[in-house]
Amino acid sequence: MNGISGKVALVTGAGSGIGRATAVAFGEAGATVAAADVDEAAATETARLVEEAGGEAAAFHVDVSDEDSVAALVESVVDRFGGLDFAHNNAGIEGEGGPVAEQTLENWDRVIDVNLRGVFLGMKHEIPRIRERGGGAIVNTASVAGLVGAAGLSPYYASKHGVVGLTKSAAAEVAEDGIRVNAVCPGVVDTPMVGRFTEGNEEAMTALVEPQAMKRPADPAEIAAAVVWLCADDSSFVTGVPLPVDGGYVAQ
Repeated sequence: MNGISGKVALVTGAGSGIGRATAVAFGEAGATVAAADVDEAAATETARLVEEAGGEAAAFHVDVSDEDSVAALVESVVDRFGGLDFAHNNAGIEGEGGPVAEQTLENWDRVIDVNLRGVFLGMKHEIPRIRERGGGAIVNTASVAGLVGAAGLSPYYASKHGVVGLTKSAAAEVAEDGIRVNAVCPGVVDTPMVGRFTEGNEEAMTALVEPQAMKRPADPAEIAAAVVWLCADDSSFVTGVPLPVDGGYVAQ
């Protein structure tokens, strides 16, 4: 894609799933990739896969809920690679299920801290460094859970709605700096998170994808392709958009 080769891309939650697929996709497109995860061993494996695909990469540890950790990550990436052009704020957790009245404050705080605070902290520290490069792009991982409601995972749905609102607000703030900020809103994707829901049960997966018009889970690479496109010059007039990549979930 135009405008990716030779740039530096940071991906959080890069140790598995969508984050790993996006890191590899950036590498294949010619970007230098900073693969960051709370599980540094998983991030190291992702960096290896990027290099195996012909890209340049390095692994970094980060706890996206901790500002000192996020600030140190961004500075380490800039020190290692000379700057920052793109960021995919992807790290997230699903938390515990249950009705609102039965949710614990501990679960609520943990989900919001990782999924929403983590995106906020990422952009807070990424934007100044991307601005120094004369512009770039940020993509935040929201979800169809940021576009619709459903029973049973209220902290997760609230966090993803928050990511959508935060994305729109940031996009309006930095557009004149040449920085575009968008969100991807995946439907059901074949990732470890979804695997925890279905526990390998084929019937459970069938039920999970039933609301999607395409009746199948996405491959993580399909979400990664959208992320890289949102950073490329091909999408140069797109900002502030929560992009559904959901197999037709919200179209119905």
